Amino acid sequence: MSATTADRQAVLRRRVRWLVAGTITYNLVEAAIALTAGTIASSVALIGFGLDSLIEVGSAAAVAWQFAGADPRRREQVALRAIAWSFFALAAYVTAESARALLGGAEAERSTVGIVLVAVSVVVMPFLSLAQRRAGTELGSASAVADSKQTLLCTYLSAAVLVGLVLNAALGWWWADPVAGLVLAVLAVREGRAAWRGDLCCAPPPVPGPAAGSCSDGCRPS
Repeated sequence: MSATTADRQAVLRRRVRWLVAGTITYNLVEAAIALTAGTIASSVALIGFGLDSLIEVGSAAAVAWQFAGADPRRREQVALRAIAWSFFALAAYVTAESARALLGGAEAERSTVGIVLVAVSVVVMPFLSLAQRRAGTELGSASAVADSKQTLLCTYLSAAVLVGLVLNAALGWWWADPVAGLVLAVLAVREGRAAWRGDLCCAPPPVPGPAAGSCSDGCRPS
């Protein structure tokens, strides 16, 4: 049974690595489009969305670094700290830019490319996050679960930014764009604090038994 468990862990670690590679690739493309479209439209929310994509790349890279080691659990806390700081960095930038836009009354232009890009992310991100969370939970990896939350945050961000972009395009509500950015900042701080405080997940038990049900943390059911 222990050999089977070891084989399963190896499969899950490979799956996490593939999911990380997919996350990095998708977000690099997403960031390039979002930052270009956001700069053209002077959209704080869209630029923040692009930066979030880059931060998601950094978060995924931290998990990739962790699972490149012989013993991923030894690198867990470092990866969690890196993910937490990525959330805080995003919140700080978007808060500053959103406040500047609101106080200065800078209007964002309409961006059809931005609307399409964000709408695609609303559809894609939940599936990627779910796959990450399932693999991380079964493997007992707090960093993989935290990275899945970073991906899920991208879904919330996508929805908030999409609302802001559509309202701006349809009704001329320029303030909806920076307000959407502030929503993102609040979510980023919340998830950053959770990642910073996150304890290590309980390791999967080698043999089923009472110990398998005694684990109680943020990653595995009690």
